Amino acid sequence: MKVFITGGCGQVGSHIAENFLARGDEVLAVDNMETGRRLHLPDAHEKMRFVEGSIADRPLMEQLFEEFKPDVVIHTAASYKDPDDWYSDTMTNTVGGANMVSLSKEYNVSRFVYFQTALCYGVKPNQQPVPLDHEINPDNSSYSISKTTTEQYLRLSGIDYVTFRLANVIGPRNTSGPLPIFYERLKAGKQCFVTKARRDFVYVGDLAKYAVKAADGAGNGAYHFSSGGDVSILELYDAVVDGIKLNDYPEPEVRDLHPDDAPTILLDPSRTFADFGDIEFTPLTETVARAVAYYDEHGVVGGYTHLRHEEKKD
Repeated sequence: MKVFITGGCGQVGSHIAENFLARGDEVLAVDNMETGRRLHLPDAHEKMRFVEGSIADRPLMEQLFEEFKPDVVIHTAASYKDPDDWYSDTMTNTVGGANMVSLSKEYNVSRFVYFQTALCYGVKPNQQPVPLDHEINPDNSSYSISKTTTEQYLRLSGIDYVTFRLANVIGPRNTSGPLPIFYERLKAGKQCFVTKARRDFVYVGDLAKYAVKAADGAGNGAYHFSSGGDVSILELYDAVVDGIKLNDYPEPEVRDLHPDDAPTILLDPSRTFADFGDIEFTPLTETVARAVAYYDEHGVVGGYTHLRHEEKKD
């Protein structure tokens, strides 16, 4: 199988690439290196080609489709570094996404796998757990607006696709959300704060396995990739403290939720389990331990957030 992966040097894209390469598939990976790291992909592999560039660059994408002629597109690329950088979000998440969808249709790609944010439902969903037919309400951030647009282009295109609307994906190579922030601050001896929110944290390696299943033909349309359960942010913090193996417990500051934040966003995974089979999710402690080992070896890059009010403060 010939697989075109966007965002190939990112957390999700690189784990998926590893799965395809391990079984002998051909991989073309592209990344603009805004948040990806080249070390996440092998330097030399006979089955892999890496191209540094933007998916918003239409002539480059046309050239790559013409040369590679992919069977499957795995679209993980996303702009999320700065919640106020609407231009970059639009260029990558919307223009780039539209390029990938339209070229996939033009070149008769057999399957398109996309990764959508749970923020497409808003930060105050009307139901918990959130069903797949919940109203789409992405106007909480530039990230969710621009990501949702590409999912709409997918529906418009008529091509065969799977969209995974994601819970909080964490693990090695994680650059967004509280995990890298906790690690970085704890290592520097700084106090962390936690909110009273709860989130569903899932291991990136588990997602990668099921992305391959989707590429192979499992499922069709929209799915939630989530465990269906949640844990407190404090539990994630404690797992990072344990993973770093600090001698004394650094007490975090506990803050109330921001008015625009959600106490929890739980996604209903029942359709995913029905079509892909039961998923044995990696425990949080093991997920965090693997992330800590990665940060110990390669350092932390990121700590980015999608929502303006969640920006970290020193």
